[in-house]
Amino acid sequence: MATIDIMSVSVIYAASFAILLVGYLAAMSSKDVIRLLISLEMMFGAVFMALIPLFSVAHLANAAFGIALITIFASSGELLILISAIVILDRQKRDIHTRAITIGGDRV
Repeated sequence: MATIDIMSVSVIYAASFAILLVGYLAAMSSKDVIRLLISLEMMFGAVFMALIPLFSVAHLANAAFGIALITIFASSGELLILISAIVILDRQKRDIHTRAITIGGDRV
């Protein structure tokens, strides 16, 4: 199994953290459900990217594979839930903006 040097690992982790931060900030400031979906997928992509160095170390490969499987299942479940939420929101409100969502009967 090929190993990667510490400089490559630090670049991968820095890029992963930057993508995670951009996804988090986009999720916090999203005004519609589509942008929220895109930002959540960016966050999951950053988690996948952070797993790459774990596969390069022989004794961590099994743990990295298990973490990758859990992340894949969580990401696909989250994607299915968000797609169904977009469809339900569009059918109810004929709009995908988050200002149309009500919580407890009150307008947000």
